[in-house]
Amino acid sequence: MRAGSKILGLTGSIGMGKSTVAAMLRDCGVPVFDADAAVHVLQGPDGALLPAIEDAFPGTTTTRGVDRPKLGAQVFGNRDKLARLEAIVHPAVAEMRQAFLRENEHEPLVVFDIPLLFEKGGRQGLDAVAVVSAPAQVQRARVLARPGMTEEKFEQILALQVPDAEKRARADFIIDTGTDLATTRAAVEHLVRVFRGIA
Repeated sequence: MRAGSKILGLTGSIGMGKSTVAAMLRDCGVPVFDADAAVHVLQGPDGALLPAIEDAFPGTTTTRGVDRPKLGAQVFGNRDKLARLEAIVHPAVAEMRQAFLRENEHEPLVVFDIPLLFEKGGRQGLDAVAVVSAPAQVQRARVLARPGMTEEKFEQILALQVPDAEKRARADFIIDTGTDLATTRAAVEHLVRVFRGIA
């Protein structure tokens, strides 16, 4: 990337509104690399990772891609199996991310949407980190409203994530989604102006 380009890492715990903020950034014309979306492509129909995943976890793939419930049942709560899956997935995602950077090398700002940014190695290669955050009660209400979500599953997910307070402390920018959408959008637009040098 050229000297003036900046890479912003976007992260936030489950239910904090990160996907909404990522969409707002795209609305501002900022290229956003979505790590989760990349995984869906790699694990979807004809996905490049299907043979390796089937070899490591027999019976977890079909012609439609990875059978997520079956794969999840094998790796959820099992750190060794999760590490094996990550060793397959992460290098492929990194390749897609590098291709994304090459495609957008003349942009003043690009964003990496990384749900587990702090959990999986931190801010290496990033110029700054923005954490999407909301009050705990707002987060809980959002997550428990999701289909199939339970209190127990929510607590298990939280236990695997760096606490929100720690993420906020380590952030360069905090985007509050515990307010109305217009206020959040204004904060996102201000952030983009800062990186474009026009704030």
